[in-house]
Amino acid sequence: MLLRVRVTLPDRPGTLGQVARTLGVAGADIVQVVVLERLGGRAVDDFTVVWPGAARVDRLSAGLAAIPGVRVNGMWRAIGAPTGGGQDAELLAQIAANPGDGLGTLVDAVPGLLAADWAAAAVVPADWAARSGSGAGALRGGGSPAVAYASWRSPKPLVLPEVTPLRARALDGPAGTHYAVAPFGRAGLVLMLARVDGDGLSAAGFHVTEVDRIAQLVRAAATILGDRLDLVSAAGPAFEPDGALAAVVTGTTAAAAGSATAG
Repeated sequence: MLLRVRVTLPDRPGTLGQVARTLGVAGADIVQVVVLERLGGRAVDDFTVVWPGAARVDRLSAGLAAIPGVRVNGMWRAIGAPTGGGQDAELLAQIAANPGDGLGTLVDAVPGLLAADWAAAAVVPADWAARSGSGAGALRGGGSPAVAYASWRSPKPLVLPEVTPLRARALDGPAGTHYAVAPFGRAGLVLMLARVDGDGLSAAGFHVTEVDRIAQLVRAAATILGDRLDLVSAAGPAFEPDGALAAVVTGTTAAAAGSATAG
């Protein structure tokens, strides 16, 4: 299986080599390394590795933790092959080429780009500012969003945490779920990504560099899609049997309504 392993390590010569050797000795085949942060003599790196399914993952975690100064931040199953450079630009090009399906294209693609389990576009209630969040992890002034479009791996029914559509950020939810949220800047529409602990593994939360990447993608997509995003919020969530947004996303609902009025 494909694993994503996040470690914090001393930013000094030889430490990265120690980590790589430990991964190899444990049986992991490294296919990608991404440096998320280098600050104050420390680095945060993501390793994507091929791991033998029958091998015990705790052996890998113990080997890494035995390296002086190294801390394992998270280890989780990765979805699909690691992405290379230019993937964000390619995704935006696909959205621009077919804006009618642009929101669905974005939501379905970002989990693979960010090593997440699923994503959803959601609409925060218009009166979110007048509400007071309640319950564990709720944010004051929040409002429970309604799902507009969800990626194919999302759980059903999909229950989202309360959010405020003001800025991109990471947050932790209950039951080992880690979220990243980025607003589209139109009518309370937000993109939410999730990583979920499972299979005896503990996923890492979204790093600030990952949140920034998501925010940039959402801002660019919002610029491309423009007024189409207002159709999602104005019509409210409408679902096909598989949980995906119906014609509201493509704009065909509005077109059909216009035809009916003209008739």
